[in-house]
Amino acid sequence: MKTEFLQNFKVNDHPLSKEIIDAILAENGRDIEAAKKPFADYDTTKQQLDEAQKTIKGFQDQDIDGIRQSAKDWEDKYNAAVADSQKKIADMEFDHALEAAITGAKGKSAKAIRALLDVDTLKSSKNQEADIKAALEAVQRDNGYLFDDGSTPPPYADGTGTHKQQPNGEPSSLAGALRAKYNL
Repeated sequence: MKTEFLQNFKVNDHPLSKEIIDAILAENGRDIEAAKKPFADYDTTKQQLDEAQKTIKGFQDQDIDGIRQSAKDWEDKYNAAVADSQKKIADMEFDHALEAAITGAKGKSAKAIRALLDVDTLKSSKNQEADIKAALEAVQRDNGYLFDDGSTPPPYADGTGTHKQQPNGEPSSLAGALRAKYNL
């Protein structure tokens, strides 16, 4: 994200202030760095896998049982590393899908919403996208305050400052009762 991009946004015909733009860019930078962290050891893992493959190929042509056992050990390490890498990738894809779904549902606190979900069940699900959506809908029904529904109450809510009565003829607020009592 670039400064020029944010400078084009206006609020009530006023451009965003430098402080707001700097704060947005700083937060964006932190998000980018956090997204890079899971990939920090990728090059090291790839180098180890390449080394393991070369060692395996070098040992396979020799006819000594000890060397074959060593090749088998390296192959097991390679397979374990591949499985571990695939698990990490699957976990990152799941985390991204879950974060995107929470954001799409206008969740206010991804951490709080995630705490209410059975993440392990969702990870092992065959149809993760549909199950995540259903789980988020259930959390939204039970804990609607964690989601932004887009409606903000007006500064003066209905019933304040007016003399309204409930269906049974009683005033609906303390102010309404005082107005009725003193005929205001």
